[in-house]
Amino acid sequence: MFNLAWPLLVELGLGIASSVIGTALASRISDENGGAFAIASQVSATLFILFRIIGAGVSVVVTQNLGGGQRAAANRVACAVVGASTWLGAITGLLALLGAGPLLHLLNAPAQVFPIAAPFLMALAPAMLLDAWNASMASVMRAHLRTRDTLVVLIIMHVSHLLLAIPLMYGWGALPALGLPGYALALAASRALGLALHLLMWKVHLGISVGRDDWWRLPRRELGAVLHIGLPGAAENIAWRLAFMVSVATAAELGARALATQAYVLQLMGGVMMFSIATGLAVEIVVGYLIGAGELREAHRVVRRALARGLVVCVLIAACAALLGRWLLGWFTQDAEILRAGALLLWITVVLEPGRTFNLVVINALRAAGDARFPVMAGAFSMLFVLAGGSWLLGVVLGWGLPGVWVAYAADEWIRGLIMWRRWQTHAWVPHARTSRKRLRPAIVVEG
Repeated sequence: MFNLAWPLLVELGLGIASSVIGTALASRISDENGGAFAIASQVSATLFILFRIIGAGVSVVVTQNLGGGQRAAANRVACAVVGASTWLGAITGLLALLGAGPLLHLLNAPAQVFPIAAPFLMALAPAMLLDAWNASMASVMRAHLRTRDTLVVLIIMHVSHLLLAIPLMYGWGALPALGLPGYALALAASRALGLALHLLMWKVHLGISVGRDDWWRLPRRELGAVLHIGLPGAAENIAWRLAFMVSVATAAELGARALATQAYVLQLMGGVMMFSIATGLAVEIVVGYLIGAGELREAHRVVRRALARGLVVCVLIAACAALLGRWLLGWFTQDAEILRAGALLLWITVVLEPGRTFNLVVINALRAAGDARFPVMAGAFSMLFVLAGGSWLLGVVLGWGLPGVWVAYAADEWIRGLIMWRRWQTHAWVPHARTSRKRLRPAIVVEG
């Protein structure tokens, strides 16, 4: 677990640091640019959830095949996911390019933020296609336990992005200052470099060469197994993201200062929860292997230990972030009202994060065990009424503002987290795990 988790932790830390730096670079232009960066990034992240249709399933299917000794089947799934990424990435990019205005209006983008956010979101479109390919290839690399290699690619991508973003955003010599579109241009260039590196590593380390037809083909058999896990996983992510976007719209309704406050605190929250995310991803990989090998008892033990450690660490990290809240927020702004409001939200995060850890670890374990439908069915009520409805009720109707939105976040995470934990503890996932194992047996016989 540790050998898998630490590269994932560093990888997530670099991704979060890149987002924090991007927010800081935008906010140095103005708080309006900081808010525009935040709301456009949230729309981009929401659109990218389309990729979860395959992304949530590829790691599980590949690890189960590898755990069952089916290397050739795992490679076929990997190539199939490349073609699916092409189509989903292209759709995502087109939605950002053609629908930037309506999407931002849907989120109540403030008048002073909209003219900055719209062209930025449109400029992010090419990077979305490239990110779809990179994300699928990185998932396959992790499933093969090549987490250090994916870390190397990520470091190169983020360093090149930063080196390009600063001169493109602020200008350098004869190069004009492009602002946020310059950030998007640098992002696309760094993702193109990442794609080239992933293709090289697939060939060298995994022995997989992507053929010309693989970039667009959608083979039914391989994608069927991915979609069996991926569709429920995507539905769960889409439901959460849509509910979360209601909270973003609530913050936008409260004004540009509230939107900027939320943006800055969310960046810091990314750092707080990255240990739990890394633990959840490592658990998914390990449990997938164990299910493929038929080691259900060991899978249960791994999840219990990982969750216990994750809860302790997440509370300690959240408490440290809250204690240093004003200083950390000072990286983004010196506005006294934003500093005061943001510090309060970070203290609410101390209560929120343990609930989120239950979700990040246990949902990934359930998905790896083949129990992918339960999280979305059980969590839909909470996401709709507690997260979305609660954000609006507490934040706007009752006048609690952003603290009300954060209370809704915490309540939703705890409700869903405890439901998921009960599912795992009562072994309700075991029949799904046995079904997944049986599904592998025909292929094992063929390859044997």
